[in-house]
Amino acid sequence: MGARGSILTDNAGVEQPSDDVTSGAGTSGGRAAGGPAPGRVPSDGLAGEEAKRQSLRRMKQVALAFLFGAAVVFLLARWAESEGWPAWVGYVRAAAEAGMIGGLADWFAVTALFRHPLGIKIPHTAIIPNKKNVLGESLGDFVGANFLSEPVVRDKLQRLEVSRRTGEWLAVSDNAERVTSELSTVVRGAVTVLRDEDVQAVMEQAVVRRVVDREWGPPLGKLLEQVLTDGAHYRFVDLMCDRAYDWVRTNHATVLRVVSERAPSWSPRFVDEMLADKVYGEVLTFAWAVKTDVNHPMRLALDRFASEFAQDLQKDPETIARADAVKRQLVEHPEVKKLIGSAWATAKDMLLTAAEDPSSELRTRVRDGLQTLGGRLQADAELARKVDGWVEDVAAHVVRRYSREITTIITDTVERWDAEETARKVELQVGRDLQFIRINGTVVGALAGLVIYTIGELLF
Repeated sequence: MGARGSILTDNAGVEQPSDDVTSGAGTSGGRAAGGPAPGRVPSDGLAGEEAKRQSLRRMKQVALAFLFGAAVVFLLARWAESEGWPAWVGYVRAAAEAGMIGGLADWFAVTALFRHPLGIKIPHTAIIPNKKNVLGESLGDFVGANFLSEPVVRDKLQRLEVSRRTGEWLAVSDNAERVTSELSTVVRGAVTVLRDEDVQAVMEQAVVRRVVDREWGPPLGKLLEQVLTDGAHYRFVDLMCDRAYDWVRTNHATVLRVVSERAPSWSPRFVDEMLADKVYGEVLTFAWAVKTDVNHPMRLALDRFASEFAQDLQKDPETIARADAVKRQLVEHPEVKKLIGSAWATAKDMLLTAAEDPSSELRTRVRDGLQTLGGRLQADAELARKVDGWVEDVAAHVVRRYSREITTIITDTVERWDAEETARKVELQVGRDLQFIRINGTVVGALAGLVIYTIGELLF
C-alpha cells in the first residue's frame, strides 16, 4: 500500500507542481508553475498552454484510476480467496494483479522520460532533462537534413509555382495597393531613421569625392565629340544665330552709340552717324547670313573649333588640366556646396510627401507597376520561368551557405532551456498521449495475466 500511496502522490502532483496549479488551489506556488496571476486575463498562448495542462492532468487521473481500480479489484479478490470463494475469483485476482504490474511498469517507463520516478535517481531515468542538449542537436540535424537540404527546397519551390501565384496575387488591385502601402512604410521608416548629416557625409564621400578624383576633360571631350558626330549641336547653333540676329536687329541705337563712342573726337558728328549706320548694316547683314546659310564660313569655323576642342579635352594635357581647374573651382564654390548639402533635405521631403500621400505620382506608379508585373508573371511563361529560377537559386544559396546557422537556432535555444522546464514543455505537448500507454499497460497486463493464469490452470 505504501508504494501505491507514493504513486498516487506522484500523479497528484508532488513531482508535477503544475498539476497542483490546475487543481484549483490558486496558490502562489501555482502561479510560479506557469498559471496566470489572479485578475490577469491570459493571452491566447497562455490559454492554449493552460488547456493542454488541464487535458494532461485529466489523462493522468484516468490512467491512475485504471491502476487504482486494478489494485482495488486485486485486494478484493485476495480477500475473497481467503474467504473460500469459488475458483473463478482466482482468475479475477490474476488479471487484476497482472494489470497492476503492467500499469506500474508503464507508469515507470513514462515517468522516466521526464523525471526520476518517486524522486529516486535510478540510472537511465529523467531522460529528457539529462539528454536535453543531445536531443536538441539531433533535432537540429534532423531539420537540416530533411527540411533544409537543397533538393527538398528546390522541389518544394517548384511545386509552389511562386511566380504564378505571386502574379495572380499582385494582379489584384487591393493586393498591389497593400504592397505599395507597406513599401511606403518601409521608405518612411528608413528615411526617418537616417540622420541628415550622415547621409550628407556619404553623398560628399561617394559623389563629390568621386567627381573630384576623376578627370573631367576626357569624358567631356568624348561627349562633345559624340554630340558633334550626331549633329545634335545644330539646333543649339541655330538658336544662337537666331538670337544673335534678333539682338542686332532690335538694338540699332546700341550699335550707333558704341560706334560713336569709339570714333575720334575730331570727327564730325554726321560722319560718325554715317559710319555707325554703315557698321550696323554690315553687322545686320552678317548676322542674317549666318542665320540663313547653314554652310556659312562662321558656322563651319564654329564646327571646326568645337571638334578641335573635343580632341584637346581628350588628348591635350594643358586643356585637360584647365578643365580640372574649372571643375575644382565649381565644386568648391560655396553655392555648389550649399546645393549639395540641401540635396538630401529636398529629396527627403519629396520622398516623405510622396510616401504619405496615397494619390501621389510615386505611389500610383509603384502600384501600377506591381499590377503590370503581376499580369506579366501570369502571361509571360519565359519571365515566370526566370523568376522561379531566381527564387530557387537564392533559396538554394541560402540553404547551402546558412543551413547550419539556421539549425543552430534550434540547438542554441534548447541548450539555453532549463532542464526541468524542458521536460515540462515536452510533457505538456506529448504527455497526454503517453498516458494511453499507462492505460493500455493496465488493460493489456490484465488480459495477459488472465490468459497466463488460465493456461496454468488448464495444464496443471
